Amino acid sequence: MSPRPSQHRPPLRRLGAVFLLALLCSPCAALAHHSFAMYDPTRLVTLKGVVKDFEWTNPHALVWIIVGPDDKGQTELWSVELPTSPGNLTRLGWTKRSLNPGDKVAIDINPLRDGRHGGSLKKAVTASGQVLTVNLAPTPADAPATAKP
Repeated sequence: MSPRPSQHRPPLRRLGAVFLLALLCSPCAALAHHSFAMYDPTRLVTLKGVVKDFEWTNPHALVWIIVGPDDKGQTELWSVELPTSPGNLTRLGWTKRSLNPGDKVAIDINPLRDGRHGGSLKKAVTASGQVLTVNLAPTPADAPATAKP
């Protein structure tokens, strides 16, 4: 009696899983991660406001901050991306509760080049004086901070 054909070769599902795993582990997968070229590393802007939300998600955590009010009583919603994953942030001393809705903060960012309300976080200072940094890349010493109300 000869063995069944399925005993000689792996099932098609298993080959598909092996192919998918190889694809995910390939250098192409690493290239899918986005660049930070959209942020201007030569500018440092300080946002002062209240945390609306802190999203502790992969691949990058995100802070939503309500900036203002300005002289006219207007507020602006800004999205600030942290330049690394929650796993790396944990090693840097962050937790998913480092920033909470309602917290007053001052956040230093490299702003988006296109002028939209967003940026890449460099440092956050809470109302209690706690300083939270990411220290992944040096900020140019000559980049003047531009305060947002």
